[in-house]
Amino acid sequence: MNIAMGVSGGIAAYKAAELARLLMENGHTVEVVLTHAAQEFIRPLTFAALTGRKVITDLFATGGGDEVLSSAIEHIRVAQDNELLLVAPATADLLAKFAHGLANDFLSTLYLAFRGPVVLAPAMNSNMWQHDATRANLATLASRGHTIVEPGVGHLACGMVGAGRLAEPAQIAAVVQALAHPRRDLDGEVVLITAGPTQEPLDPVRFLSNRSSGKMGYALAEAARARGARVILVSGPVELARLVDVETVSVRTAREMRDAVMARVPEATIIIKAAAVADFHLELVPQQKIKKTPARFSLELSPTPDILAEVGAVRGDRLLIGFAAETQDLVREARRKLETKKCDMVVGNLVGGEGLGFESDENEVVLVTRRGDAIPVARASKRAIADRILDESLKLRLALHGVA
Repeated sequence: MNIAMGVSGGIAAYKAAELARLLMENGHTVEVVLTHAAQEFIRPLTFAALTGRKVITDLFATGGGDEVLSSAIEHIRVAQDNELLLVAPATADLLAKFAHGLANDFLSTLYLAFRGPVVLAPAMNSNMWQHDATRANLATLASRGHTIVEPGVGHLACGMVGAGRLAEPAQIAAVVQALAHPRRDLDGEVVLITAGPTQEPLDPVRFLSNRSSGKMGYALAEAARARGARVILVSGPVELARLVDVETVSVRTAREMRDAVMARVPEATIIIKAAAVADFHLELVPQQKIKKTPARFSLELSPTPDILAEVGAVRGDRLLIGFAAETQDLVREARRKLETKKCDMVVGNLVGGEGLGFESDENEVVLVTRRGDAIPVARASKRAIADRILDESLKLRLALHGVA
């Protein structure tokens, strides 16, 4: 695949060199476009040496005659010659330009002329990433069908710790590879997925919840959609861009999630319960805020609906996959859930490890199946884990029906 790779001005620009190398190792040709700000962090010569191609740095040539005329329409040539536009890192400024159709340099002009798939890998300060303007721009870009490779969480150049660091080059390269070589092994399937936490109100301003970001469920939805499935995503409250071509049902409480899931079970052929549903809720929620007093205070909580067990009881021949987030005895607890909830497979992951599980972009899991397998899946991006879960799910269904 011919890839136009834009690099905008942020400290993460140095990682783009490694990304270009990985893309070329995967058999792609790479034509790099550097913004003026990007050249303050990394020089054009680096990319020229890696790709063996001229690096584009300006909208207009500085010479005269035919050279100026050629440069004035080069963005059209680049748009026509390349099959995918990748921008890594994509700064908040560049996302805003793309979202609002501004075209004042080569990269933003190329974007307007380009008609193929677009992959954006944002990187910026945490506050900029969480700002309402950035979130609105991301939603606009996602609504156009662009693929957003979410930034990671960790130490940032500004000294803060949080979301905003560029996703690892290998993760971005894997997303590009999936777009370059799409699989359609889920054509005709309807995949029902739950994602994120639930929030169980304690009064009008407080609630019980957990640290789930929804990233694993959204990665599963994105992977299933890319492989040809019709996807229904029942999502608790998350701070993730809405997925294009995915029917998304937004819920807040476990009861709302239960009702949404059970209403859509008849349509589904594969059900994946990746949400981290709260285990307890307050039956009678006060209408007014509970006031703080010096006295001790207790709440009587009741169990929330066991959605996975309810689905297991009515699943029929649908494939059912559950999740088990544990702090110890992972395989044993996954097997217990497999049996008690009548699942075909349970994805078990130990939570609490640094850089894994809740809120992270990576995970490391064990796939416990009804055939008795306990398949370890090494640490990888959640998107890569999602594809592995789907791979094993299809293999399992064939085996359970005696086909393989």
